[in-house]
Amino acid sequence: MGLLDGKFAVVTGAASARGLGKATAKLFAEHGATVAILDLDQAQAEAAAADLGPNHVGMACNVIDKAQVQQVMDALIEKWGQIDILVNNAGITQPLKFMEIEPENYEAVTDVSLRGTLYCTQAVVPHMRQRKSGSIVNLSSVSAQRGGGIFGGPHYSAAKAGVLGLTKASARELAPDNVRVNAICPGFIATDITQGKLTPEMKEQVLAGIPMGRAGEAIDVAGCALFLASDLSAYCTGTEVDVNGGSLIH
Repeated sequence: MGLLDGKFAVVTGAASARGLGKATAKLFAEHGATVAILDLDQAQAEAAAADLGPNHVGMACNVIDKAQVQQVMDALIEKWGQIDILVNNAGITQPLKFMEIEPENYEAVTDVSLRGTLYCTQAVVPHMRQRKSGSIVNLSSVSAQRGGGIFGGPHYSAAKAGVLGLTKASARELAPDNVRVNAICPGFIATDITQGKLTPEMKEQVLAGIPMGRAGEAIDVAGCALFLASDLSAYCTGTEVDVNGGSLIH
């Protein structure tokens, strides 16, 4: 018995082979869910979905294009009859210092993480409300809580802190309709984004700040997403769950 048997899940930004989205989609599929992988590139999204097995779907979707997001979600609802789970994973990061952030940097980073999360959530909410059922999982970051210090610049911290505010406010508003919204705050995770961009010295410095003494793996985050997507967390909404090896203990 899988935890997500008979459920239909959408994961954004999930085509990257070593990313959090792909690991989450894979674990959901292993637990019985039918998954749609959304990413900018149609062919990459389709290939990633095919990796999960038959019946899964890959679709091109730019999360900051509100009309396209709505179109894609509507097409999935028509195809499946329901969307039970949305994971807002799409995001980009840039290791810039405070004074290096130009308008285009700010827009690029906040658009995908924050505006994308808003648009994708808006596109599924009427359907979930109607069914009085749904779980939305938003990806924030330890950078939002501790003020950067790992990889992303201050604009990334701000965008991911915005995701926390959006998570809590939408959770409060949607709770009467049994639609749950929760956030995950990963710490330093070994993914395509971080791979190769940290010097050995930087990596050593980051690991020194993690009590568990290792970088996280994508599966560590995926496991948490599985819990939040499933009925195991039926009474959890508006929460932020830390997956950081102890690098920030409140």
